[in-house]
Amino acid sequence: MRSHRSLVPVLGWCAATATSVALASVAMLPVLRAATSDESAVVSVDQLRDSGAIAPSPLPGSPPAASPEPGTSTTPSRTRTAKPGATPTRTSATPSARTTPPAQTTTTTEDGWTVTTDGAGDRTFVRSFRVDGGQAVIRVTEGEVRVVTATPSDGYSVATVQNSPDNLAVYFNEVNHSFVIHVVWNVDRPFAEVTEIGQ
Repeated sequence: MRSHRSLVPVLGWCAATATSVALASVAMLPVLRAATSDESAVVSVDQLRDSGAIAPSPLPGSPPAASPEPGTSTTPSRTRTAKPGATPTRTSATPSARTTPPAQTTTTTEDGWTVTTDGAGDRTFVRSFRVDGGQAVIRVTEGEVRVVTATPSDGYSVATVQNSPDNLAVYFNEVNHSFVIHVVWNVDRPFAEVTEIGQ
């Protein structure tokens, strides 16, 4: 009797549990039907592959798909269009400056002097003097007298005396006898004088 009485609560608990499961299944049946998708909406794997949603897996032995090279962009490039109204700037080449030919020099003769005039108008006077005591070449510019050469004759010696840049004397000397060539700058031209001293 005790064993039968002890089974009564267990059987009652099992019956209540089975009843609650059955009721829950009946209550959830409409929800499960609504949540189940229609068979027509099911898409197969082949259909997904054909539509491009799934990339096909490469076959064994086939080469892998080419990947873009490093540094290359797969995004399309954008081309810039010129703004309306913008005109290209032109660089005008400046003509090269014409080189003026150098002014020519002229040569004339004036009172025994050979006069050379350059492009700037500056004049140079050159003259050769010959006396019994020797020969001298003198060059004169404005305010300046210079000896180019002075060569004495046999038995004579040569000496120059210049007190200032524009005053020069050339002496050809022998015993008690001299020839003097004296040249000075006088205003705008040279002045020359040859004298003999002694015998």
